[in-house]
Amino acid sequence: QLQASGGGSVQAGDSLRLSCAASGSIFSIAAMGWYRQAPGKQRDLVASITNGGTTKYADSVKGRFNISRDNAKRTVALQMSSLNPEDTAVYYCNADITSGVPPTLRMHWGQGTLVTVSS
Repeated sequence: QLQASGGGSVQAGDSLRLSCAASGSIFSIAAMGWYRQAPGKQRDLVASITNGGTTKYADSVKGRFNISRDNAKRTVALQMSSLNPEDTAVYYCNADITSGVPPTLRMHWGQGTLVTVSS
């Protein structure tokens, strides 16, 4: 139900925008966010945003990344700037979605999109 796009290979200092769209029979979406997992490391939160627009960022990306969402389109985006090699990872979008009958809240994950930053 979550489809991510926008990854790629860039140079240090470049910008990149990731997008993620939710689809299907959805009753509501609460928090949405982006996580990343570098090789050999755990998956960590990069940024999250509530349906009211409250955002949270990992310290390592504050001031460089910006998360936004369009509730009507059921999308979440991550604008990344001043990228550095430490940002290299597979990025996963995430959303708390209520769907089904009866309506049930579940955490959903996108398929992951690779971001590679070279120096």
